[in-house]
Amino acid sequence: MLSNSAKYALKAVLYLSLNSNEEEKLMTKDISEKINVPKSYLAKILQDLSRHGVIASSKGPKGGFYLHDNNKKISLIDIIEVIDGKQRLSSCILGFHECDSENPCVLHDIMGGANNQFVKSLEETTLEDLIADLSEGSSVFPVD
Repeated sequence: MLSNSAKYALKAVLYLSLNSNEEEKLMTKDISEKINVPKSYLAKILQDLSRHGVIASSKGPKGGFYLHDNNKKISLIDIIEVIDGKQRLSSCILGFHECDSENPCVLHDIMGGANNQFVKSLEETTLEDLIADLSEGSSVFPVD
């Protein structure tokens, strides 16, 4: 359902939301070590997220990546779509290009409803929601 890149993006943005602000920026190396993602791979993801306004960045000796409070209001679907595009979540689970409602694969009807609910949840859930869940102890975010 989600590419590895989208999973890494979600982990990175959540890590930034918990550990950075305009005064405390984080370098790619520090983030990659904590969330266990290769640095060069993560660098491209962070650049894409920054270019699309999901995260903020600044250059220079005190530069790095961070989140403004406004960035925490973004929905999870917005993060995923920056990385995977809009079509990935609605594509065939088996990878058949010709799979659709008129020419369904064997799993199309089974996955259709579940996928629609998954996308709806991603649209309705923000980073703030995840942060609140972590604060309340109703979920965990294990990092090294």
